[in-house]
Amino acid sequence: MDWVQLAIVLIVLAAAAVVAGLFASRRGDERSDALRREWQALLAAQAQAVGAQITQLAQSLTQQLGQVSQQVQSGVAATGTLASEAQKEVAAQIRASTEVLGVLRQQIGAVQQAGRELSDAAKAVESVLGGTKTRGMLGEVALERMLEDALPRDAYDVQYRFSSGAIVDAALHVGEKVIPVDSKFPLEAYRRLMEAGETAKDAARKEFARAVRNHADSIADKYILPEEGTLDYALMFIPSEGVYYEFLLAEDPRGGLLADYCRSRRVVTVSPNVLYAYLHTILMGLRGMQIEENARRLLEQLGGLRKQFDGFAATYEKLGTHLRNAQQNYEEASSRLAKARGSLEQMAAGGISQESAPLFEPAAKD
Repeated sequence: MDWVQLAIVLIVLAAAAVVAGLFASRRGDERSDALRREWQALLAAQAQAVGAQITQLAQSLTQQLGQVSQQVQSGVAATGTLASEAQKEVAAQIRASTEVLGVLRQQIGAVQQAGRELSDAAKAVESVLGGTKTRGMLGEVALERMLEDALPRDAYDVQYRFSSGAIVDAALHVGEKVIPVDSKFPLEAYRRLMEAGETAKDAARKEFARAVRNHADSIADKYILPEEGTLDYALMFIPSEGVYYEFLLAEDPRGGLLADYCRSRRVVTVSPNVLYAYLHTILMGLRGMQIEENARRLLEQLGGLRKQFDGFAATYEKLGTHLRNAQQNYEEASSRLAKARGSLEQMAAGGISQESAPLFEPAAKD
């Protein structure tokens, strides 16, 4: 029973007491006394039951409050432990984050330093490549290094001079022929093309195409000289893959692709990667020519060996003839020796037969 039910019981008992009083006043004193006693006994019993229930309810509430208090205390202790562990974990995470931030700060400083160094290097490279002569020297050095890596030293010459006085950067020797290779680096025109806006892009492309076209004309006129042992084409080496890619996309101001115009002038334009492939192809051709030369020399040596073998065969046959004659002479000499031994034995016995053959006969002629 809860507190609401207890209040209802008390109200009912109070109402019953009031009703009993009224009833006693109307019916008489004698009956009212008996009725009052009954109601008082009933009220006492109800009060005792209600008191017992209240006591039981108080004990139950006290027990439940104790359990709740213990649970609250346990929860508070657990919460304190969790809070302590959480504080420790947060502190550890903060320390780790601080260390990471320190490392990141150092790395950012290193990256900034590397960026400054790269910027300085880019400025240095730009200053180095600022002159046309310097760019040409850079292309020549790159070409020479590639030739050293790909070909034997006797397969090429650098700074090859023609009888006209023109000097090409390199000349590849393929048998008795020469392939001229000249380095060209249209960096200024390429840089203007890269830096030009959309409105100036077409003009920059035309300028770049004219620069490459002029280089191709110069190579075709100065270095393709069949009367001096060159093949009927030459290589134009562009020592930059970016510039070479732009060359492949460029159009000739007079129509068509710029690469088609260069091929019409018998000038093959190559980048470092393309030149490396060309050099390996040439190296395979040189090895094939070397194998052919070695085979020719081997055939010549085999021809001389055959002549020597034929001479040895003639000598061997002559020796066989002499050996056969010597054997025949040996057999005849053995026969004569036997006859002479017989004649000597007869002489020793006491006489020589008239019919005996002479001791020595003239030797048979070969």
